[in-house]
Amino acid sequence: MRIFVSSDMEGTAGVVDWSQCRPGQEEYAHYRTLLLEEVNAAIEGAAQAGATGFLVNDSHGAMANLRPDALAGRARYLSGRHKPLYMMQGLDASFDGVFFVSYHGSMQGSPATLSHTYNPLAISEVRLNGVVAGESGINALAALGHGVPVLLVTGDETTARELEPFCPDAVPAVVKSSLSRFSADSMHPLDARDAIRAAARRAVESLPGAGLPRIELPATLAVRMRNPDLAEMATWVAGVEPDPADPAAVTITGDDPLRLYRTFITVVLLTRAIAE
Repeated sequence: MRIFVSSDMEGTAGVVDWSQCRPGQEEYAHYRTLLLEEVNAAIEGAAQAGATGFLVNDSHGAMANLRPDALAGRARYLSGRHKPLYMMQGLDASFDGVFFVSYHGSMQGSPATLSHTYNPLAISEVRLNGVVAGESGINALAALGHGVPVLLVTGDETTARELEPFCPDAVPAVVKSSLSRFSADSMHPLDARDAIRAAARRAVESLPGAGLPRIELPATLAVRMRNPDLAEMATWVAGVEPDPADPAAVTITGDDPLRLYRTFITVVLLTRAIAE
């Protein structure tokens, strides 16, 4: 049994400030260790339920936050910044389940510590089939495209709540309660790991009954940018259409969830270069 782990960082218990999850900052070394231990807890819980193979896609920032020699389960480690499929690179139909570890709420999520949706400098909101979607909901498109269920999500309550419309079978491990965008009441790290380990074990044990993401196809991603210039530039990507009712918004529609996801990621990469 193989598990694909997409790990972010803002959802880690105790993380409440950008300085804690950006390389070069004084506290980053400590908080990356807390992230590593939460990823390991997810792997350990899955292994207790019978999982034997793991691929961890480091999906935060420069995507080189974990120590490969310290990963549990002899997990393979996918790292580095230029990944064509970004947070879902490496997933294919050979996996039995997907874990979202240390995920966070969307830019519109409230309360949601360090909320954003892929690029906070460019994207203010994303809706999938009319429902506000964070990175977890958007990434569920890739899971659907490969026919792999999303089994676990860890982070705050907003993160768990935002994924539920798309992946109601995913087991949540809520390790902190967001108070605002820069404050949260977090579990002690040891308790957070225990919660993640237990949730991961339940998630894998429930695998025979876990369904694929419930995203009706053809699906539409409605993306609202920070300004009309970014929206106009996004339409340079094939398949991206302007929203006639909102000059700062675009839509992407299709019946192939993988193509839909790839198109969105292309928009993200284009607007990231422009916004910065």
